[in-house]
Amino acid sequence: MTTDDSANDQPGSAPDPAGAKAVKPPRRRGSKARPATRNLQRGDLIRMVLKPTIVLAILTALLGVMYLDYVADPEGNLHDFPIALVNLDVGDVTGTGEKVDFGKQVTEGLVNNVPADKVDLRVVGITESELLMRNGDVYGAIIIPGDFSKRLSILGAGSIVPGEMERPVITLQTNPRLGAFGTQITKQVGQQALAEVDKQVGGQLTDQVKKALAGTPEGAPAPQVSGAAMLTLQDPINIIEQEFRPLPAGSGEGLTAFFYALLLLLAGMIGAMVVHTMTDAGLGFVPNEYGPFYIHHEPVKISRLGTLVVKWGIMTVVSLVVSLVYVVTAEILGMAISNHFGLYLFSVLCMLACGWTGLTMLAVFGTPGLLINMILFVILGLPSSGGTVPIEAAPKYLAWLAEFEPMHQVYLGVRSILYFDSNYDAGLGRGTFMAFLGIAIAVVLGVAVTTFYDKKGLHRENLL
Repeated sequence: MTTDDSANDQPGSAPDPAGAKAVKPPRRRGSKARPATRNLQRGDLIRMVLKPTIVLAILTALLGVMYLDYVADPEGNLHDFPIALVNLDVGDVTGTGEKVDFGKQVTEGLVNNVPADKVDLRVVGITESELLMRNGDVYGAIIIPGDFSKRLSILGAGSIVPGEMERPVITLQTNPRLGAFGTQITKQVGQQALAEVDKQVGGQLTDQVKKALAGTPEGAPAPQVSGAAMLTLQDPINIIEQEFRPLPAGSGEGLTAFFYALLLLLAGMIGAMVVHTMTDAGLGFVPNEYGPFYIHHEPVKISRLGTLVVKWGIMTVVSLVVSLVYVVTAEILGMAISNHFGLYLFSVLCMLACGWTGLTMLAVFGTPGLLINMILFVILGLPSSGGTVPIEAAPKYLAWLAEFEPMHQVYLGVRSILYFDSNYDAGLGRGTFMAFLGIAIAVVLGVAVTTFYDKKGLHRENLL
């Protein structure tokens, strides 16, 4: 019995039982083999719902606590808020030969009336006060002038003797370069403390005038104090508010430093994620998707350490370009910048520190590194920056975070460049040091962990 051998050549026919090797049908041009798939199981659905829900619930809870606690009660959280107190009063001698020093009394009254647990009132000289203001070390200064006692004595005598007189002045200086919120707190603290001192001095001055009237010789007409003069005696001090080195136009009331620092931080963090993803796609470790299509290159033979070094190099180029874009954009938009080159160099340094740290976290922890970066740079960083609400008006644990959180260090450096003439002592020194420290930590940790992974043969493999 013969068979028709041509039947085996037909598409879809069974292979020759004699063992002839089957030939795969040619694939149509443009067609691609689809990856193996499986049916969606109930357990898959539960895991897909629970994992992001739990992660986001924890992140949003932390985000809510940090941000709302940051702004909820600045007055209640006030601690160690630095204000300078300068007493220039030289005192005076009254008509009876009595030596008076009202400036000393006001100084003691302020020290006693200002709550020490909330305000750090520093009694200093005028030169040191100006230095502290220029370095951004105090939010304001209360200045008692040299003729304070003399003017008070004249005011007391003028209440019973006709003639022109002026109320003695105390100047409340604010430091607008430390932010609008800090200025507001300074005014509030100063006005409350000086109001109480004004009341005490007014009572003492009134008693002094009454005592002088009581000593009028018998038979002589007793001088009369008018009602207006009595009101002046009870409220003798004229409090003048004054800005120390007002901000130039284009400073956003002291907020441009905060937002510029925020831009640098976001560029570093987001840049790290973009460089990480796109580099892995270019090296063939992950597919690169474009809508419904994707490209998956053949994996490149490269170590984990080599991959991280490549990413660091790309991030360096990104930092040089993006920092220039920021400076040019700020100049076009009219932002006040006195040191363009200094701002550019510091921007590059900060982006390198944030970007290299972000890439190291991703290299060490993988996908969880995204969450670590978000917590480190955003959730913990912004409330502890001190850019809007002063650190001294935030909960104390935020002041502790500000000692090492990247956002605060970046903000101090940018603020120094924009508002304090690139003063090293006004935050630029600390910002620069902490940026270099961040780069050093990122390099040491990244090299150590990726080298360990390479030596242990821990290649990128599917755990399932």
